[in-house]
Amino acid sequence: MKTQIRSEVAKLWQIAWPVLIGQLATVGMSVADVAMTGHLSAHDLAAVALGTSLWSIILVTVMGIMISINAVVAHEVGAASFDKIPHIMRQSMWMAFGVGIIACLLLNMSTYVFNFLQLEAAVQDKATEFVRVISIGMPAFAMYRALYSYTTSLSQTKPVMIIALAGLAFNIIMNWLLIYGHAGLPQLGSTGCAVATGLGMWLMLGAMLWWIHRSPTYQQTFPFTHKELPKWREIRAMLKIGLPIGVTYFAEVSAFCAVGLLVARFGVVAISANQIALNFSSLIFMVPMSLGIALTTRVSQTLGEGKVSHARFVSWTGVGVSLIFAVFSATFMSLFRYQVAAAYTSDPAVQEVTASLLLLAAIFQLSDAAQVTLSCALRGYKVTRTPMLIHIMAFYGVALPVGCVLGLASDWMPFHPSKPMEATGFWIGLVLGLTVAALLLGTFLNRLSLRRIGYQHQAASDDEE
Repeated sequence: MKTQIRSEVAKLWQIAWPVLIGQLATVGMSVADVAMTGHLSAHDLAAVALGTSLWSIILVTVMGIMISINAVVAHEVGAASFDKIPHIMRQSMWMAFGVGIIACLLLNMSTYVFNFLQLEAAVQDKATEFVRVISIGMPAFAMYRALYSYTTSLSQTKPVMIIALAGLAFNIIMNWLLIYGHAGLPQLGSTGCAVATGLGMWLMLGAMLWWIHRSPTYQQTFPFTHKELPKWREIRAMLKIGLPIGVTYFAEVSAFCAVGLLVARFGVVAISANQIALNFSSLIFMVPMSLGIALTTRVSQTLGEGKVSHARFVSWTGVGVSLIFAVFSATFMSLFRYQVAAAYTSDPAVQEVTASLLLLAAIFQLSDAAQVTLSCALRGYKVTRTPMLIHIMAFYGVALPVGCVLGLASDWMPFHPSKPMEATGFWIGLVLGLTVAALLLGTFLNRLSLRRIGYQHQAASDDEE
C-alpha cells in the first residue's frame, strides 16, 4: 500500500508542480497590484481592493466554467479517444469567447454596486475606473483558460508554468512603469494596475496559442487544423458540467468578496487589512488548488480507463496530500503573520488588523484545502451539481449570515455580540462555512465512489451470468 501511495503521489505531483508555479504566478499579479499600490497611497490600495473584489468574482467564475473542458478532455485521454479531442477543443474555444464577452459586460455593470457602499468619492471613482479598464482582459482570459484545461488534460503542464511566469514579469514591469510613472509615463496609480493586468491576459493567450502551434506534443490532438462553426449541442454539454462549477466558484469567491465590500463601511484601514489577508490567503490557497486541478485530471483519466476502484484511491490520496500541506501552511501563517502584514504595507494600523485576520485564515487552512480537493475529485467523476448546492448552502447559509451577525451586531440580529466585531466577525463566519463545506463534500465523495464501485461489480456479475 505504501508503494502504491508513493506512486500515486508522484504522478499527482508531476502534473501539479508546474500548475502550482503557474497558479502562483497568476495570483502573483494580484499580489503585485496590492503590494505596489499599498506603497503609493491608502486610497489607491482601497480602490484596488474594492476593484479586485468584483474582478475576482467574475474571473474565478469564468475559470470554473472552463474547468469542464479539463474533465471532458482528460476522460477522452484515459479512454485513448484522441481523435475526439480536436473537435471538443474547437467548440470549447467558441464557448470561451462567448463566456468572456458576457463576463466583460457583467464586470462593467457590477461597478454600480459601489453606489450603495457609502465610499469616499475619490475611492469610488478610482475603483470604478480600475474595474472598467481591467475588463478588457476578460475575453482573453476565458480563451486562455480553455487552452489551459486542454494542455493540463494531456498532462502537459510546463507551458502553463512558463507562460504564467512571463505574464507575472510583464505585470510587475508594467506596474512599476504605470503606477509610479517611471520612464516618462504618467503616474496612473490603481488604474495602472488595471492596464498592466488586462494587457497581461492578452499576452498570455497569445503565448499559449504560439506554444500549441509550435510544440510537436500537441500534433495528435491539434485543434486548429480548420475552422468550425459553433455547435450548440456540444457547447451545451460542456456548459452542463461547467456552469455548476462556475456557480460553485462564484459562491465561494463572492462570499469572500462580499465580506470585502461589507467591510468597506468600517473605513480605509479595515478595507486594506481585509484585502491583504485575503490576498495572502489566496496565494497560499494555490497549492491545494493546483493539487485539485491535477486531481481532476488523474481521476478523469483513471475513470476513462475503467478503473473505478483506483479512482477512489486516487481521490483520497489527493485529499490527504492537500491536508498535510495545510498543516504546514497554518503553522507558517500563525507564526509569521506580523511579518507578512509588514511586507504588504508600512501603515501600523493596517498591519495590526491584518495580523489578526491572518490568524483566522490560518485556522481555516485545513477545511479550505479539504473542500477544494474534494470538489476537484468530484469533477473528475463529472459530478458538479451536488457540490454546487453544498457550496451555496455553506457560504450563503452559514458563512455570510454568521459573519453579518458577528461583524455588524445590529440590535435586531439574534445572538449578536455586545459590539460589532467588524472584519474579524466576518472571517469567523468564513471559517465555519468552509468547515461545513469540507465535511459535506467528504461525505458525498465517500458515498459516490463506493456506489460507482458497486455499479461496476454488479455489471461484471451480470456479464458473467
